[in-house]
Amino acid sequence: MTLGDRCARRRSTTASGADGRDEFVRSTSSPEIEAVVPCPTMSDVAVTREIAAPPEAVYGLVADLTRMGEWSPENQGGEWIKGASGPTIGAKFRGANSHDGKSWKTVATVVDAEPGRRFGFFVKAAGLPIAEWAFDIEPSERGCTVTQTWTDRRPGFFKPIAAKLTGVTDRAAHNREAMEQTLERLAAAAEPPAG
Repeated sequence: MTLGDRCARRRSTTASGADGRDEFVRSTSSPEIEAVVPCPTMSDVAVTREIAAPPEAVYGLVADLTRMGEWSPENQGGEWIKGASGPTIGAKFRGANSHDGKSWKTVATVVDAEPGRRFGFFVKAAGLPIAEWAFDIEPSERGCTVTQTWTDRRPGFFKPIAAKLTGVTDRAAHNREAMEQTLERLAAAAEPPAG
């Protein structure tokens, strides 16, 4: 199931009724959690790699956000916050990131946690939506196929500000390269040593 498959347009309402704005409702794998965010028909960047390891093992690695810095060239890991201790729907995580001598922090909320299948989280910084990240894992003959996706959620006015804060002017191109490195490092960690 893709992100677009789980999106539906609805009319935004206020206490006095419909206010005329459209908003999009993105349902998650848990019926108790529903994030009201713009829903795309496709991700901005998607990178896929075959990994010779079981889906459950790969899921265990990507769902441990405290270890993300071992795979990602930009994210340096972080910590579960607000009472969270692991990857469950609604759990929050503070991530530390760095690039070219600049550093910043974000807060992520887990929106998908299907062991062995899908792990996704929605990122905010300074109260603003930033991105949605997901790892989709499909069984394959060699182990599994992992697709990492990034969807840009930044408001238009914030994109030039983010470029100055992070030192990244072309976020899509930067993320594609970083995601390729992430999946390469993930494969190296997940796959058994060649013998």
